[in-house]
Amino acid sequence: QVQLVESGGGLVQAGRSLGLSCAASGSIFSINSMGWYRQAPGKQRDLVAGMSSSGITYYADSVKGRFTISRDNAKNTVYLQMNSLKAEDTAVYYCTADVVDRQGGHQTLWGQGTQVTVSS
Repeated sequence: QVQLVESGGGLVQAGRSLGLSCAASGSIFSINSMGWYRQAPGKQRDLVAGMSSSGITYYADSVKGRFTISRDNAKNTVYLQMNSLKAEDTAVYYCTADVVDRQGGHQTLWGQGTQVTVSS
């Protein structure tokens, strides 16, 4: 069984920084893409940032220049560094990973979600 466990998040003032991390554990053979989504109250879940296994990154326009995604493949961990936070960044943040397990199964996994609240 493979799972994602997120850490980080919390309450921060606008303009400050916050970091999130998400570690995959279990019977993992390889991980392809990893990324972060967020969902604000009453809104759909949107992709914030993604990273392929080769290091190609994607960012939503709303976070370009402020957020940085990175990953440590040896630790099966993805990070999201969020700088210059704005009130509109307030949401529950979910990590996701495209995992191939040791039984050859292909899974798209989600973390449990972590709340990020930015006070203005």
